[in-house]
Amino acid sequence: MKLPRRRFLRGAASAVALPAFCRFASADDYPSRPVHIIIGYTPGGSADLTARLFGQWLSDRLGQQFVVETRPGGSTNIATEAVIRAAPDGYTLLEVAPANAINASLFETLNFNFIRDVAPVAGFIRFPDVMEVNPSVPVKTVPEFIAYAKANPGKLNMASSGVGSTIHVAGELFKMMTGVDMVHVPYRGGAPALLDMVSGRDQVMFDNLPTSIEFIRSGKLRPLAVTTAQRSELFPELPTVADYVPGYEASAWYGLGAPAGTPPAIIDKLNKAINASLADAKAQKQLSELGASLLPGSPADFGKLVADETEKWAKVIKFAGIKPE
Repeated sequence: MKLPRRRFLRGAASAVALPAFCRFASADDYPSRPVHIIIGYTPGGSADLTARLFGQWLSDRLGQQFVVETRPGGSTNIATEAVIRAAPDGYTLLEVAPANAINASLFETLNFNFIRDVAPVAGFIRFPDVMEVNPSVPVKTVPEFIAYAKANPGKLNMASSGVGSTIHVAGELFKMMTGVDMVHVPYRGGAPALLDMVSGRDQVMFDNLPTSIEFIRSGKLRPLAVTTAQRSELFPELPTVADYVPGYEASAWYGLGAPAGTPPAIIDKLNKAINASLADAKAQKQLSELGASLLPGSPADFGKLVADETEKWAKVIKFAGIKPE
């Protein structure tokens, strides 16, 4: 498989070759009607919450309603394909998430090439995952966990929200970088996985921090570390996994994409509105309370993030031999 970065660069080059009328299209009257943000997840999760927050902020700044549509299924591929097939006019947008980077290698055949067919608009936010254990596991630090897991190969259950989910690949990345042997136990969503974690049926999970906060605060789960490169403001006392496993990083991030061929003037207008929202003090406070860090930057910055993540998870999927269910 050719490197995703090369695909991204080819896609950027082809964008430059768009017809002149498209390249220099005016965005003065955009948007003149409601805009739809499509997400590939069910309502109520972090992806849905993020899309609705940014949709409201974009509505406030651009003067038109940004409607969030949930189209779950196919590991977000159904939503992605719907956006790719839409007119490239800025009125159908995609909330981009790690699943889009993971799916490029997880599925042998797709009806699209994500990096070629989706134009990056802007990053939103990044949520840390948290490496957590059931309190019955006699460890309190990542080094203690690694030693315990190596002393008990194949005896620890690693719960996830499903095969190929961000929670799953975060755990597989840990296995790849530490050499520990754990049994992956996939569930149909994070909620049932957490219930079995609390009951003790499973021993470890790399969950999105926002969904585990109350279990951690109540003492039902024991956090060992966050998975991002920096510590979380919500739990500043928690170290990062990378403090003990150099180079480790896994997180849930979200941003906005548009069908390839969308006029650059429209992408630029959306990008500026999103970055303005990220710079707003009230928005920053609201996002920090969710445990999120900000992803400001240009469309190219967000495109690089997607390309880098696609490349990273391709290596993990190959190592773990992950196949879609």
